[in-house]
Amino acid sequence: MQARAHFLLKKCSFWQKIAYLSTFNFQLSTFITTFVPKMRKIVQIVCVCLLMASCGRVSSPKPYGYYRITTPDTAYTAFETQFPRYPYTFDLSRNAEVQPRNDEPFWINLYYPSLDATIHCSYKPVRHNLRELTNDALEFVYRNASFASAIPEQEFMHPEAQVYGVLFDLEGNTASSCQFFVTDSTRHFFRASVYCNCPPNADSLAPVYEYLRKDVRRMVESFKWK
Repeated sequence: MQARAHFLLKKCSFWQKIAYLSTFNFQLSTFITTFVPKMRKIVQIVCVCLLMASCGRVSSPKPYGYYRITTPDTAYTAFETQFPRYPYTFDLSRNAEVQPRNDEPFWINLYYPSLDATIHCSYKPVRHNLRELTNDALEFVYRNASFASAIPEQEFMHPEAQVYGVLFDLEGNTASSCQFFVTDSTRHFFRASVYCNCPPNADSLAPVYEYLRKDVRRMVESFKWK
């Protein structure tokens, strides 16, 4: 508007310039006095509406979520039906694949394909070295002590089957969530530990840990020597 006024003023006489400037100043003052107060009211109304809308909302951080893990149904069969020459037997989950190991005789892995988890099992004959075998088993358990929030343990005693042992629950973000050993104190020593093939996370893997604990407890309670 100012550029147009400057252009027109160059081609007008003195009195025409005066008249034009008077008209321009009147229009400008009219615009300022009429529209500026209205714009201020509009801006104020918009600000009040935004303030009221923001006060009505309570923002809170959303909790971190994990993928839902569905554990399979469980059924059991006797371990000795698949491996009759082994010196022990127990109730074996049908969801586990038995993988014999070449480390030493009668060592096995129980692999759960649907959970990508493994129970590592080792067997040792007792030859006047029960204390050494027990200390080794305890050392494996307490290697995870720095990462465990607690390590509750439960003793098992089945005199009729000559099975005595201890079950350890390793709570927290530990590499192994559950371990146990059993022995008859004179001839046999068996140790097992549970591992998931992924970084440990007690929250996201809670359904898997709980499922495997039930299977391990069933192993211990049904364990027998042959």
